Amino acid sequence: MLEYIKTILVKVSFDQFLFEKELRKSFTLLVQEELNELRNWCYIQFATLHAPVLNQVFAKVEA
Repeated sequence: MLEYIKTILVKVSFDQFLFEKELRKSFTLLVQEELNELRNWCYIQFATLHAPVLNQVFAKVEA
């Protein structure tokens, strides 16, 4: 499932709204270990493009 979510995020990365929507949706599909891996991967892949979204979304997961 993690690889599928990564594929979706790459495909929707052109649109900030869609990217955030799909990222939030992934939290219901993954276990904590996969979420940690997804977080690391997202920051590597999308930090320059979607840093505010990543910070906001992952901050809520960690809290």
